[in-house]
Amino acid sequence: MPDEEMQQKIDEYKKRKDKLYLGGGKDRIDKQHKQGKLTARERISLLVDEGTFEEIDIFVKHRCTYFGLDQKEFPYDGVVTGFGEINGKKVAVFSQDFTVQGGSLGEMHAKKIMKLQDHALKYGIPIIGINDSGGARIQEAVDALYGYGGIFYRNTLSSGVIPQITIIAGPCAGGAVYSPALTDFTIMVDKTSQMFITGPQVVKSVTGEDVDKETLGGAKIHNSKSGVAHLLASNDEEAMKITRKLLSYLPQNNIDPVEIFPYDETYRLSEDINSMVSPDPKKSYDVKNIIELVFDPDSFFEIHPHFAKNIVVGFARLQGQSVGIIANQPKILAGSLDIDASDKAARFIRFCDAFNIPIITLVDTPGYLPGVNQEHGGIIRHGAKLLYAYSEATVPLITVILRKAYGGAYIAMGSQHLGADFVFAWPTAEIAVMGPEGAANIIFAKEIESSENPEDTRQKCIQEYKERFSNPYEAASRGYIEDVIEPKETREKLIKALSASFSKVESRPSKKHGNIPL
Repeated sequence: MPDEEMQQKIDEYKKRKDKLYLGGGKDRIDKQHKQGKLTARERISLLVDEGTFEEIDIFVKHRCTYFGLDQKEFPYDGVVTGFGEINGKKVAVFSQDFTVQGGSLGEMHAKKIMKLQDHALKYGIPIIGINDSGGARIQEAVDALYGYGGIFYRNTLSSGVIPQITIIAGPCAGGAVYSPALTDFTIMVDKTSQMFITGPQVVKSVTGEDVDKETLGGAKIHNSKSGVAHLLASNDEEAMKITRKLLSYLPQNNIDPVEIFPYDETYRLSEDINSMVSPDPKKSYDVKNIIELVFDPDSFFEIHPHFAKNIVVGFARLQGQSVGIIANQPKILAGSLDIDASDKAARFIRFCDAFNIPIITLVDTPGYLPGVNQEHGGIIRHGAKLLYAYSEATVPLITVILRKAYGGAYIAMGSQHLGADFVFAWPTAEIAVMGPEGAANIIFAKEIESSENPEDTRQKCIQEYKERFSNPYEAASRGYIEDVIEPKETREKLIKALSASFSKVESRPSKKHGNIPL
């Protein structure tokens, strides 16, 4: 038994720690719960495996003496930091506590996060940030700004080295929004989280626009319109489940391999897939139905499902191996590539490449979306990002052309010309500079104009062009695609191609870094 003096010290230690665990106090915790939000520690307990969280820096205090802050105590300076495990794998986690001074970020609050970032980078483990903060602690002035800058800097150093995931579970305003934007994936909780540079009051005073928080920067807005957020959760509990699932597709860092999951070796594609894509290019279909059939059952995990729906990106498994999927969506804008779709796909490709996740592309696109708004919005610059991302990638690249693959969009969608290892095509594939109607009008313009019956001649010319190019065999004859395959063979071909290219090693010219057309 310890002597009396030692017991007093232990009792004092326990008393101090118990007080810290109360955070901002019962009243503020109750208020947090009434708003449909969990506390910082409750969120962590749902996120990590039970009993694995080890907190660090719980006794940290702020050092500000301005505006009466020297008379106030902020337990653990408003942010819980530490290490835990998710599905048995080590992760670093920080969780801002809104019950403590509104989760505001000051010098020591930021130092705790930066310390955790440094550890995560050194240890090669993912870092997850749970944001619930009123923003910079104004009383700490430049010290708060120093804190944000240090966090941004570490976000950038960690990019492409360890996975970085942000959960927005409350307000996130001003400089605070840039750290989530620098991380790999952002998950927002519907109705209780917002992100904006300037709040509704400032917007109204400067522009005269009257807007509420939800309309300005709510979870649905950022998931569907801005593309700032990648995933939408209905509540805190679902946000933690989404994060746990997302991590199951990712490696610990850019060197470690992704975990191979158990799979059904007997699973084969049925003949039903042969009739899912109509030879008529005007008939749409849902490419997600094809994804669900081709890859391991129930393994598809879509990213950015509410943004730029004309392209689908996400993770799936092929014989237990994690892969990234890029697929045109014919049911939205006929699968055309526009500004947002190009950005969405390019960013996802670069993530997969950074973490050695093979990329499989499913193609059915008539081209880049035409229009004044697209041209003036910079479709050339944004579209070039997709070209850059595929060309830069050194992971296994496997492409399947399902139907339309016209013009620059054919090149951009993981073509052999940008470095794809294997390109397959279904018999329904059409690979050409443009669609038959437009091509015939240009190639046979004089013949059509001089004809006694221009429309009949035009239709004959269109048919002639179709017979020549509305198939995959012209490209196959040039060696631009490796094989024409029956749709039901797709899974087997992808498995074999992935197996062949899995040991791929490809170098690039020595340079500091490229200059992507941002």
